[in-house]
Amino acid sequence: MHAEILSPFLGKLGLTKLGIMMKKVINYFAIPLAIIAITYIALKTNSTIDPEMYSTDGLELDYTVSNDMAFNSESLFHNFPHLGKTFTGFKEALAFKESRGDYFKVNKFGYLGKYQFAEETLILIGVFNPNTFLYNPELQEKAFNANTERNKWILRKDIERFVGKTIGGVLITESGILAAAHLSGAGNVKKFLRSYGSETFADAFGTSIRYYMKRFSGYDTSSIEPDRSAKAVL
Repeated sequence: MHAEILSPFLGKLGLTKLGIMMKKVINYFAIPLAIIAITYIALKTNSTIDPEMYSTDGLELDYTVSNDMAFNSESLFHNFPHLGKTFTGFKEALAFKESRGDYFKVNKFGYLGKYQFAEETLILIGVFNPNTFLYNPELQEKAFNANTERNKWILRKDIERFVGKTIGGVLITESGILAAAHLSGAGNVKKFLRSYGSETFADAFGTSIRYYMKRFSGYDTSSIEPDRSAKAVL
């Protein structure tokens, strides 16, 4: 008797469960079927595109760039937009030549950072932890300034004596001297200048003092004060 009374309710409950199951099945297959349908329509549409609508016939596409305007890395680091021949322009051009401006670069000879410092040079300007130096861009900028101040003090008499003269076909400028000192050390720059170019220096990559003298000539480095005891201090 109880079963006869409950059977209508159980029947409804069974239908409800069946409906839920059918809904889940439909949802399961609906999305993949919709994706297939959209893909088919897209492919069918693309297949009817007339390539002639996108023809380049009659368009002037044969452009050339003159040699003096063509890209090369030399012109890029030598002529930074808006920086000109300022001291900032000098620093960024030199950094690009040394490391492409990468603060975290260490080359195969162990030179560090944006300006590629040797550890011995860092010690001279008060930096004793290479790892701290490498991961601190602010310290690297301080180090560059300090090293340039120190080199300017060491080379102060040579700057006074040789700026404006031509040695080995290169017009000597203060910025060229300071860039060459960054490359080879102030002592080697003295030898180059005082021998009128007969004693020269090239680094492990073959970059010469003469090249740096020429490449980095004419920048304004007047803001750098000669300082025998310059240190990189944060």
